[in-house]
Amino acid sequence: MFLKDLWGFLQERKKFWLAPIIVILLGFGALIVLTSGSAIAPFIYTLF
Repeated sequence: MFLKDLWGFLQERKKFWLAPIIVILLGFGALIVLTSGSAIAPFIYTLF
């Protein structure tokens, strides 16, 4: 539902340049959530 509304906003306002930024932010968020309790976490945090 949220993604559908977001896509409608991007199409209507012609702000397609926001799409890569949103994808990158979602990727970083998923990376942090998925690795928060694992042994990979210290290596991820050193990147930032």
